[in-house]
Amino acid sequence: MSIKNLLIEMKNMSELMVDLAYSAILFNSKAAAEEVLALENEVNSMNYEIKKESLVAARSYEDAEKLTALLEIAEAAESIANAAKDLADLVITGFKPHPVFKMVMEESDKSIVRVVIDEKSDLANNTLGDLLLVNRTGMRVIAIRRGSSWIYGPDKYTTLLANDTLILKGTDAGADLLEKLAAATCSLEDIPEELEDED
Repeated sequence: MSIKNLLIEMKNMSELMVDLAYSAILFNSKAAAEEVLALENEVNSMNYEIKKESLVAARSYEDAEKLTALLEIAEAAESIANAAKDLADLVITGFKPHPVFKMVMEESDKSIVRVVIDEKSDLANNTLGDLLLVNRTGMRVIAIRRGSSWIYGPDKYTTLLANDTLILKGTDAGADLLEKLAAATCSLEDIPEELEDED
């Protein structure tokens, strides 16, 4: 994998880890916390690969100078991953979030919610690309819990199934819509394909 692709993967993975770590604390989910720990090992490995690739690619002092900036970005991404791991460790060790933490999360400009897809929900047996959830609700699926396994960083080709647990990030209004969709108390037909602009 090229340095560019490794950096893209590190950026995406470290961002996902932060969201998952906060979700783990908010929902007291050891499974989500353990996923963060597993991802942290992957980020560390990618950072090591970037260092190796940089050493091979540097053929002059000028090359080395240019690659230094990339190495610093990789180090920063690993630091973010390490911080997410620290959050996840709290859940693993039995930390119970103070009520103030939940208040902070509620006051945040982005909501993190967890929903379970009902068998009658329009979400079941559809891909994220077909559902257009981000366009319709402003909510992005961070991860999917299916049975005892996780699908993290799902893409437009990922199919949602009944009984999947979704962790999503977005707006309060979008969170309300997603909860109704997942519970089959409203349908996709009730929601336009594009969010209406707020005045």
